[in-house]
Amino acid sequence: MSTTKRYQRGFTMIETIIVVAIIAVITAGAVVGTSAVLPGYRADQAMTQVASQLRAARERAISHRHMVQVSFTGTNTIVFTDILVKGVAPPPAQVQFEGGGAFATVPGLPDTPMGFGNSGAIYFEGISGGPPQMYFTSTGAFVDGGNNVVNGTVFLSVQGRVDSARAVTVMGATGRIRPYHYDGTQWQE
Repeated sequence: MSTTKRYQRGFTMIETIIVVAIIAVITAGAVVGTSAVLPGYRADQAMTQVASQLRAARERAISHRHMVQVSFTGTNTIVFTDILVKGVAPPPAQVQFEGGGAFATVPGLPDTPMGFGNSGAIYFEGISGGPPQMYFTSTGAFVDGGNNVVNGTVFLSVQGRVDSARAVTVMGATGRIRPYHYDGTQWQE
């Protein structure tokens, strides 16, 4: 009888434990990194959606030559209503942003560079929540029910976290919309 040595291929128990430990460390790092970045990402989504929806309402008012009313309801919904002189207006459009972003101020943060005030999450012309009626006109301006120019800011965040503070300002005379994020020391456009 001949005796041949057979070499078995595979991993030793120690090699397997080391590989599993490395995978666990990488996974833990990814989870911690993701949880730190996620509120900022959600706030960015909300800020982008608010800014783009306001821009779209302004453009619709200009291109269709009628007023578009803007209302902020609840903690994360904007309602747009076309105001027509003649004809039947389409039903109001409700836009609700998702992902945890909400109309909210973070206590202790300064006002945006535009300086429209920050005493409320929705703050237009010194009124928390804004005037009862606000519109984009056919010229692109943002006005109240008395046709007075309205400047203001929509503040957003995720669960009041400073690192998720965002804002969208509206310059009434021109209807210009500017998004901002708070970088930990100041507002950046």
